[in-house]
Amino acid sequence: MKLPRSFYQQDTVTVARSLLGCVLWRRLGRELLAARLVEVEAYLGANDSASHARRGLRSARNESMYLEGGHAYVYFTYGMHWCMNVVTQEADIAEAVLLRAAEPVRGIETMRERRPKAKRDRDLMNGPGKVCAAMAINKMLDGRCVNTIVLTSPKRSAMRVATRYESAENTPVQKKIVPATAIES
Repeated sequence: MKLPRSFYQQDTVTVARSLLGCVLWRRLGRELLAARLVEVEAYLGANDSASHARRGLRSARNESMYLEGGHAYVYFTYGMHWCMNVVTQEADIAEAVLLRAAEPVRGIETMRERRPKAKRDRDLMNGPGKVCAAMAINKMLDGRCVNTIVLTSPKRSAMRVATRYESAENTPVQKKIVPATAIES
């Protein structure tokens, strides 16, 4: 089932937690690609020093982050990788969830062709740039409704998750949401 627009209007950390296990679908011509989200990261707007909207920064590059929840914020990083975020909250709040890693579900051969350096299937989408490369996500999708790239709710029970705070000067500013089994003790 497609996630309704109201889903993206929730608190950003709630959306991030709920996205784990969801399936990202992308049609390329006649082929349908699918990947289950296994790692995401919440960016909490102006007060989050890791956010592209830190201190209220607004530019042509991050303008899509200021759209109403349910839009894609796709940007180019390090001069070589596209990364996709799902915008959350109301317009002008500038919070989003980065799609950090996924597990290939359908169209794996096409993903292998798009990511020939990946030696194992688990390496096809184990980073935000790799997710976008495998799923053919680029600037063309920036600012588009997320239903252009369909996210569907998981068919299995909710995954256990843990929240990690990465910070400078011991101030929690960035929340990374990953399955609890991925957290090293």
